[in-house]
Amino acid sequence: MRFDTKIGIVVRDDLAAWQRLNVTAFLASAVAGRFPGVIGEPYEDASGNTYMAMFRQPVLVYEAGAEEIRKAHTRARTREMDTAVYIEDMFKTGHDEANRETVRAVSADEMPLVGFCVHGPKNGVDKVLKGLRLHP
Repeated sequence: MRFDTKIGIVVRDDLAAWQRLNVTAFLASAVAGRFPGVIGEPYEDASGNTYMAMFRQPVLVYEAGAEEIRKAHTRARTREMDTAVYIEDMFKTGHDEANRETVRAVSADEMPLVGFCVHGPKNGVDKVLKGLRLHP
């Protein structure tokens, strides 16, 4: 199946494994929260147990160095793409309100990004993420 849109998540390549997973999960939740249409129907197994619905399309996860992330994020902002960010200071907070305060405290060009996600038309997302490598 082909999709008109794409979900791409980029995480910094020098993070600990738990941090990469944490950043990926938080950024994926941003797409689900902003675009409810990307969520499919609930699942059910042969025993009749039901499970929560998930994205109806693949989520591609990339890794990159800090400078590559900054450049890709700038491309996304320049193209006015829908994005979410995760910055270093968010590892030190314990809740959503504090996370928003850490982001509010820095300008876009000064953000210590450890990851960001982008959702939009496939060709636009491809241009934003061009040159980045898929996470192994």
